Amino acid sequence: MKNKGNWQKSVVWSGMVVAALSTIGVFCPPQGMAQVPARFYWKTLSGGNAVPLIVESISGNTNPFDSAHTVTPGADFDATLAILGYAHTFSLFDRSAMAAVIMPMGRISGDVTVAGRSVHQSAEGFGDPMLEFDINLFGPPAQKTIPDAMRYEPGFSVDLLADLALPIGEYNSDKSLNLGQNRWYGRLGMPIIWQLGSWVPGRRTTLEFLPAVWFFGDNDDYVGQTMETDPLFQLDAHLSRDFTELLWGSLDAAVYNGGEPTVDGVQGKELSNVGMGFTLGYGVNENLNLTFSYKSTLNDDAPDDLRMDVFMVTLVFGWHPIIEGSRRLQGQE
Repeated sequence: MKNKGNWQKSVVWSGMVVAALSTIGVFCPPQGMAQVPARFYWKTLSGGNAVPLIVESISGNTNPFDSAHTVTPGADFDATLAILGYAHTFSLFDRSAMAAVIMPMGRISGDVTVAGRSVHQSAEGFGDPMLEFDINLFGPPAQKTIPDAMRYEPGFSVDLLADLALPIGEYNSDKSLNLGQNRWYGRLGMPIIWQLGSWVPGRRTTLEFLPAVWFFGDNDDYVGQTMETDPLFQLDAHLSRDFTELLWGSLDAAVYNGGEPTVDGVQGKELSNVGMGFTLGYGVNENLNLTFSYKSTLNDDAPDDLRMDVFMVTLVFGWHPIIEGSRRLQGQE
């Protein structure tokens, strides 16, 4: 009976904590530097669920609620962003898949200096909700049973990722600073996980990449003008390592290129920036996972260079009916 209890405890750990780790990435806001920390696309048992609470503190010269990161030279913005959402994992064509919805909210304020004159603007409320779908294309098959979850190793896996933002967030056409963007936008990406070494809790190491392209519709009422934005290419990279069975960390990097804005025929400057940061993650218990992340742009000395500093705290509650049932059975014995 003791061995059975230890087996169930191992199942609870491998199923629930990994579920929390793998579903956090769904909810990482696509706004704040449009980067998710490592381990966000690790796979878990099909049928899992997660609800996050994410809080970000962001400063820089661009609206963090705008995934295009349009730079406003001479601007100094500060924002607090909160995220609520829900994700569900499932099996599709024998591949691991996930669907999610997130709702950003918060406040932003800033000063813009033009010709020696400073103008202050602020906004608060709800941003544009986003839908996300992810499916594994290459790698281990979907985890449909507890033995599948216990045998899982990512090896080398590739996913297809699609995001779509719904332009229903709060928007005031008289202001250039808003939480909603008054246009459709989305992302296509291919999360890549490369396992380095053995897959034993406490010793896991991964190298992860997320190449993606953001696409933007036109905002036909941007302070009485029309704003167009070219596609933005983004590449995220992470080197992730377990410190203990509960604690892990990663070094993070991001590259942005493109996204040139045009307002009524007047072209702006496309992005060509690099960001660096780190992440620490901790498994609080079988259902809760906590992460701390910091990221900052590097080549941001010129007034029209992208400049952002982001501090993020994420708490995710994850659960699975099979795991919860196993826990209840264990309590009855």
